[in-house]
Amino acid sequence: MDKVDTIISQWNQEKPELNVDSMAIIGRFKRITQHLSQEMGKTFALHDLSPAGFDMLATLRRSGPGYALSPNELLNAMMVTSGTMTNRIDQLCKVGLVERLKNPDDGRGFIIALTPNGFKKIDAAIIDHVATQDRIMSGLSASEKNQLNGLLSSFLTSLDGE
Repeated sequence: MDKVDTIISQWNQEKPELNVDSMAIIGRFKRITQHLSQEMGKTFALHDLSPAGFDMLATLRRSGPGYALSPNELLNAMMVTSGTMTNRIDQLCKVGLVERLKNPDDGRGFIIALTPNGFKKIDAAIIDHVATQDRIMSGLSASEKNQLNGLLSSFLTSLDGE
């Protein structure tokens, strides 16, 4: 039994007419998300990064050679508001991990690019990040991970409406 089972048991006793199956699943998602955030946050902190900073550096790094994107491309890839994006860019510029460069395709605009220090930092952080994720998931077999990944993909697709 986990903590969610206790909550579900209490609701089953107090309101037996309610079907709380979805509550159990969502409650587990919430508890799992808390665990994931806590563990991955520790890894980011080892590299002097916030989760948001890691996310932006990783987005730029996985974009391929050039390691630069326009602010709109970053917005689409990261799904945050433009105000949030501007703040993240400003913070990472201050510490020399990204820089604003003139957009060669649009003289009026600019692109956000990893600096050499940003590239070095994200390359080290991503190795530790993947190791943390592997450690977190070590309680499941390869088959269970595959099954869970398929179920979560189906669920996410239904939520995204794709």
